[in-house]
Formats: sequence, C-alpha cells, structure tokens
Amino acid sequence: MPVNHHHPFCAPARPDPDALVAQLQAAQQQAQRGKLRIYFGSNAGVGKTYAMLAAAQRERQAGLDVLVGLVETHDRAETVQQLHGLKQLPRRSVSYQGKTLTEFDLDAALAHRPGVLLLDELAHSNVAGSRHPKRWQDVQELLDAGIDVWTTLNVQHLESLNDVVSAIVGIQVHETVPDHIFDDADEVIVVDIPPEELLKRLKAGKVYPLEQAERASRNFFRLGNLLALRELALRRTADRVDEDMRDYRRERAINEVWPARERLLVCIGGRAGDDALVRQVARLSRRLEAEWMVVYVDAPERQHRPRPAQEAVLKTLALAARLGADTATIPGAHVAQALVDYARERNASHLVLARVQQRLRRWLPWRSPSLPEQIALLNPGLDVLVLSVNSFKNQGAPRLPVGTGSLFSWKGYLGVTLACFSATGLAELLLQVFDPANVVMLFLLVVVLSALRWGRGPGAWAALLSVLLFDFYFVPPRNSFSVNDTQYVFTFCLMLGVALVCGQLMARLRHEARVAAERERRAGALARLARDLSGALTQDQVSAIALSTMSGVFGAQTGLLLPDSEEQLHIVRGSEGSIDISVGRWCMEHGKIAGHGTDTLAAAPALYVPLMAPVRARGVLALQLRTPDRLRVPEERRLLDASASQIALALERVHFVEVAQQTQVAMEGEHMRNTLLAAVSHDLRTPLTSILGAAQAALPHARAGASKDMLLQIFSQAQSMQQLIDNLLAMARLQQGGVHLNRQWFPVDELVGSALHQMRQRLTDHPVHTDIPATLPLLHVDAVLMERVLVNLLDNAIKYTPSGTLISLAAKIDGPACVISIHDAGPGLPMHMDTAQLFEPFTRGQTETAVSGMGLGLALAQRIVQAHGGSLSAATAEAGTGSVFFIKLPLTQQPDIDA
Repeated sequence: MPVNHHHPFCAPARPDPDALVAQLQAAQQQAQRGKLRIYFGSNAGVGKTYAMLAAAQRERQAGLDVLVGLVETHDRAETVQQLHGLKQLPRRSVSYQGKTLTEFDLDAALAHRPGVLLLDELAHSNVAGSRHPKRWQDVQELLDAGIDVWTTLNVQHLESLNDVVSAIVGIQVHETVPDHIFDDADEVIVVDIPPEELLKRLKAGKVYPLEQAERASRNFFRLGNLLALRELALRRTADRVDEDMRDYRRERAINEVWPARERLLVCIGGRAGDDALVRQVARLSRRLEAEWMVVYVDAPERQHRPRPAQEAVLKTLALAARLGADTATIPGAHVAQALVDYARERNASHLVLARVQQRLRRWLPWRSPSLPEQIALLNPGLDVLVLSVNSFKNQGAPRLPVGTGSLFSWKGYLGVTLACFSATGLAELLLQVFDPANVVMLFLLVVVLSALRWGRGPGAWAALLSVLLFDFYFVPPRNSFSVNDTQYVFTFCLMLGVALVCGQLMARLRHEARVAAERERRAGALARLARDLSGALTQDQVSAIALSTMSGVFGAQTGLLLPDSEEQLHIVRGSEGSIDISVGRWCMEHGKIAGHGTDTLAAAPALYVPLMAPVRARGVLALQLRTPDRLRVPEERRLLDASASQIALALERVHFVEVAQQTQVAMEGEHMRNTLLAAVSHDLRTPLTSILGAAQAALPHARAGASKDMLLQIFSQAQSMQQLIDNLLAMARLQQGGVHLNRQWFPVDELVGSALHQMRQRLTDHPVHTDIPATLPLLHVDAVLMERVLVNLLDNAIKYTPSGTLISLAAKIDGPACVISIHDAGPGLPMHMDTAQLFEPFTRGQTETAVSGMGLGLALAQRIVQAHGGSLSAATAEAGTGSVFFIKLPLTQQPDIDA
C-alpha cells in the first residue's frame, strides 16, 4: 500500500546526509565571509539611503564600529542630517580625462576593517583605471575579507530586468548588477512608498533640485512608470522570499514536491532578440528553480557568417554565463537533431526557442518544417517553449535569417563565379578532344571544390552557374539558352541535382572535418599535457612543460608565477610577456581570474589564471593572447580551466613528493641518531660513574694544592659529562615513547631549591638571587622532570655568562598561569638566530665556541614544559645585557589541604 508522505500522522522524511554535509560546509564558508545587506527600492527617492543611515545610527549607539565608505546624499537635508556622528572614510582622488574625480577607497576600507561598512549605490561604475570596473565587485572583495557591507539598489539596475525596465520607461539603463549578487545577499530590506507620495516628494525638491525634478517628472517619474517599477520590485522581492521558503523546506527535508528537476535548454541563433531571450529565460528559471543551459548550434550554413554576427553570439553566451547559465557551442549538420541529442545528453525537460517571423514561407505549400516542428518530429516527449521576445536591448545587433549567413559571403560567390568561367574556357579547349558528356565532369569538379572551399551557399551557386554556362556555350544552338533537343532538359536537371548533392555533401564534410579537428586539437592538447606532466619529477620540469604547452595551444605569450618558501611570488625562468606580480598575487589570494578580458584589473595586458589544487593555490598562469577574443568561446575557456587544473595538480604532487622525501630522510636520520646516542650513552655511563665515585672519595684525603685542584677539576668535568649523558638518554626516550608524567602537587620554592641544590658545585662562581613569594599556589607537575628543566636552564646560564655575574630566579602569577623566569647577565641571545631555533635539538647559539655541550638542554626543557601544557620562551633583557628564559605553566584547581 503506498504511503502518503503528507499524511499528518506520517513520520517526517529523513534528511539527506549529503545535503546536511554540504549545508555544514556552506555554513562554515559563509561564517568566514562578511554579511551583505541590501536596501532595495523601486526608484530613486524612496528613502533607501535614509533608511540605511538611520539603521547605522542605531548600531553606532549600540557600540558597533560603523564606517561610511561612500554615501551620496544628493544634497537632501534629511540624509545629510543622518550622517552626523558617523565616521566617514576619505575618498580617493582619481585623474580622468583631465579632471579630478573622487571614488571609494577600497584599500583604505580593507585596512580599517570596520564592523559595518556603508557603501551607497551598488550599481555604480568606477572610474577607468580602478581595480574593479564595478562597485559590486568592490563589495565582493570586502565580503571575502570578512567585512559586513550595507548598500542600496534600485530594481532597474538588476541585470535580468534591464530589458523589461527599458521597454517600460523607454530609457536604457547601462549600470547593472548581476542577479546572483542580489540572490546571495544575507538580508534584503525593501524600502517602499506609494507613487503618489514619491511624486509629492519630487515636486517639493526632496529628490532632485527643482529644475531637475521638473524634467524628471515629464520623463522618468511618471505615474505609470512608478507603478510598474514598484510592482517589479515587489515581485522580485517576493521571488527571493519564495526561494528562502524553498530553502527552509529543503533544510527540513520537506523536499518531495516535484518528481524531477526542471532543466531548460535555450537555443540562440545569432539574431537580434537573443539577449532578451536569455534574460527572459533567466527570470523563468529563477521562478521555476530550474537549471538552465544556453547553446549555439554551429551548423554548416552558419560557418561564413559575418564577423559582427559571430561577435553577437559570443556576447550573448557571455551574458548567459553572467546570469548563471551553462554555455556551450555544439556542432551539428542539422540544428534540430543537434538540439535533441544535446537535450537527451543533459536530461533537459524543456527546450526554449525564440519566435522567428516567417511570413512568406507560411503560405508556401512546399515549405520545409519549422525548427519547433522538426524537434517535435524527432522527440515528441520534449516540451518546446516558443517565446516572443522584446528586442529593445538588441536594436544594433545584426539581423540575419536562420541558415542564410553564408548567402552574404560575397568573396565566396565571386571566387565561384571566376572558377566557373575558368572551367568554361578550359572546357572549350577540351571539346576539341573529348565529347561534351565528358566535359560535364569538369563542371562537377568545380562544384565540389567550390563547396569544399567556400561552403554550402557558394557551392549551390556553382552548381546553378555551371548548368547555365554549359547550356549557353556547349549545347546547340550555342551562345543561346534555347535547347533544340528536349533530352538536354533532363541532362540539365540531372546535372544540377548531382552538382547540388555533391556540393552539399562536400560542405557538410568540410564542416564535420573542421569540428573534428577542433575537438582533436583540444583533446590532444589536454592529453599531451597530462602525459608530459605525469613524468615530471621537479617543479622546474612542471614549469617548463606548462610554459611550452600552453604557449602553443593558445597562441599566447605564457608566464608562470610560483611561490617560494616564504610564500612570495616570483616569475619562473622562461616566462614571456609583461607580467605584473601584484595582479598575480591578488589572483592567487582570491582564487579568481583577473586581468585582460575580466572584470577585475582589466587594464592588465595579460590574463591571470589561478592554479587551484585540492589543498591550495599553487601558482598563477599568465597568458597574453595574440587573439584576445579566443577565450570567449566556451570550449576554449573550458580547455584553459582543465589545463590549469592539470598543472596545479602536478605542482601539488611534486610538492608533496618533496615533502615526503624530506620527511623520510629526516625520520631515518633522527632514528639513527637516537639509536647511536642511546648506545654511546649507556656505554659511557658505567666508566663515568666510576670516575665520579673515585674523585669524590679522594677529595677528603687530598692535600691542598695542585692535587686537590686537579681532583676538583676531574669531579666538575665528570659531573658535566654525566648531565650531558642524562640529557641524551632523556631525549632518546622522548623521541621514542613520548613523555610520561608522574604529576604531584609541589610548591614552586621547593622545585627551585632542589634544582639549586643539585647545581651547588657549579654555582660557586655565580651569586644567585631568588624572588619566590610564599603565597604562590601549588603546581601539579612531575617534580623530577621540572627539576631537570630548571637544572638545564641554570647550566645554560652558567656556560654563557662570565664568572661572578648574577643569576636571578623569580616566580609570579600571570593570569591563569605561573611564570618562572631565569635571568642572567651574559651577552644575551644571538642576533643572527631566531629565538625558536634555540630550542631545536643539537642547535647552539655559537657554532664555534669553547663551551662544552651538544645543544640538547634547551630542546629537552621545551619538550618537558610542553608536555605539562606550558610554554618555554626566551628574550633579551630589557637593559640590553643578558637573557631571560620564561617557563609558563598553567594553574589548575588547587587540592583540598585537609586531604
């Protein structure tokens, strides 16, 4: 029995684990980004900026750091008053065409890092030469840096509604914002007033000055326009609220609404209304929550279209990509069959076409089926939507009938005409030897070669012209189009049919060969790059392969920027063209393409592509293309992305191979060294203990003088040797099995006193001053190991300070920790070495010195302190002489004294 999932007593659907993981990952990424709030309105003057500043004043009074990046008051008194008390960022001066203009200072805002940044007019276009051409791109960089941004936007500036607004108000709005910026905003606040009240504000001079307001009321600010814009704004906001509702249903696993996901496949043909069609489908896909794709079928009859028509297709594909569609150009001899095959491959549920006027053909009984009819015959289950589009946006675009682009290639027709007349002259000579039937083959050859060279249209013209020339010059009566023998009529028809068929077949063969060659070039280039990179073992080899391959594949001057050990980008040897390291650094830090042909730093002569690997960005690829429009073709851009991914993976593989080799060598060396030290230490321990015992037993019986001094020297040196061996054994144990603590409660003064007692013989030449307050809490530590830490630090002070200098020990409470400091009066820390290097095993402050030791004392002390959850650090004394070592140990809950 089927289960009704919507029954009130049914258990809720189980959430999808993959969806939950994706949701958590998205939440983590979103937590690191700043929040975007948009004050959205139907028109200027509704109060968006005022509402934004009023909210900012409330946040400022609540203690939030609010910074005004740029606000346009338009001399409105109420708006200017709201600015009082808010910190304002100074504007950046920019020289443009002999004038000095002021713009928003992006770098200053990034350096300030406020809690909230106010940035008015999101659709504003920046002055030429700025980092980004549009202000919304500045906002994107601010959000990536973790800064919250508040901004304002009017409905007519949304990209998908641009043509609709233009058709309503009759004015073209050039400053637009991609819809995904609006959709991805964290909060959208609608600021709305009735149109009548807005007109009153306009007449009162509260929107524009009176002269400008009077002109605006006659043009843009008409009641009908305001009503339509208000409806658009409210509908667009309602669409966003509806999307939030669907997100809520998905988060609660209430997603059993539609049996399958909608996918829209849009076909463009290089006509005037393509841009409007793309915008209309963008709005439709958003309402249906459907994926959508935009394709252009590169059929044989479209090969010889004028360059403006080809540019229009590329611009439409770029517009579709900005609006969120997947784009592609697909080859196909038949447009309908290519669309049906692609729809099946991508599982598209609807095919969207623009309505094409065919007033002449609709009344012809022998007309061929239209494109929707052909698609319906090929796949009756595919829904075809034929939309009527408004071509207001595309008035300047070329208007070419479908499939007739080659008819206007006058060079091809001129070449065909000359070839046919040349064949006629050659045939006149051949008729002296051959019959007319054999000469016909010469004209067929011209038809085939013409179709192969110039395409389908010139091939058809060659067939017709060949028949006419053959009739005029070689069929009796000659030099006339009249025919004496009716059998020649059949010959002419057969000759024309054969010529047309051969010409069309050759044109199709030429098109398919060109498409296959392009596919083979892209696939072969990617395969060669993958093969060569798979054998690269070093970063230099990967760089050389990348530079040589990318330069040949894309016909460009290629450069490569790779980071060094300090994460500073440098230009790889062999790079070509002018490369700006600052642009490459921005590209690598943000993981986005920049430079020529993009919306970021477009003034740069090269295109910068980040080499993104799974772990991190591994460098930047710079391409200075000889034909800049090449990457506007979607397939070429996908080839570039795939090649960049292959190079990034190879660089990451080489990096981790080097890291693994270095780690393995270090591990083997460390293991061998520890084994050797342990063996040597055990072998030295027994004779050293005998020497110490003998020297200690002989000291009471020695007479004062040279013999006693010699015994004291033997005892002191043997004691130093024993401490060194103890350090070696302790370090070997730490390397092999870690630190095992036997924690007990001890007072600080007892630990310090025990360490001083052990070092009493060595400290005879150094006065010691201690400052250990009796009120210090107990420490929960391993007393034996902590005494070893203090002994090693005292031994280090004795070695590197002159005799007679003071050594001070002090302890104090610093927040939730106890800090023990050992201060000597020696030469201080070495200037040539980082402080952290002092605590590495077998590292000494001076490589050549008479001071004995192997550089293990400080390393062992740091390991023990870190095992207790503390830290060990060093610094030069404030007076400039001597060094201070700080032991910082955490304080825990003190034990019960009675217990």
